Amino acid sequence: MSASAPSDGEPISAEGLEALKRELHDLETNGRRAIAQRILTARELGDLSENAEYHAAKEDQAHMETQIKRLKQRLRSAVVTDIATEGSTFEFGRTAEVVDEGTDTVNTWTLVGPAEADLSQGRLSASSPVARALIGHEVGDVVEVATPKGSRRLRIQRLL
Repeated sequence: MSASAPSDGEPISAEGLEALKRELHDLETNGRRAIAQRILTARELGDLSENAEYHAAKEDQAHMETQIKRLKQRLRSAVVTDIATEGSTFEFGRTAEVVDEGTDTVNTWTLVGPAEADLSQGRLSASSPVARALIGHEVGDVVEVATPKGSRRLRIQRLL
């Protein structure tokens, strides 16, 4: 697989895939066990038709099962993508310092799959409009990106 994000699945690093598997396993084991215990405890409180604890536990169970289904779907569509470590362009898996020329703010972003994205940790989804605009560009390139807050001019300052 090339270093650019694939179009026939959700790109993810090997590390991100393992994290997804761990999260799914935890929900399927510990999460389900904890919910089952909550339901059992709530049932012991009496009349289920007026038992708020029981209904809350059942609702939480439904939310967790939906989350498990979503994680399984993400795993099915996940495509482990090679991490670019060399070359002169900003690609999937690479980290770069990017300057917002309008504010002089320097952001350090690593391009990752949607499942791994966490902007507070500098992990920018490769499928985001900003990342799509930056992918394939070299140090010194300036790209203009339309965002909800208006157009931004971003310059790739350095590849890390």
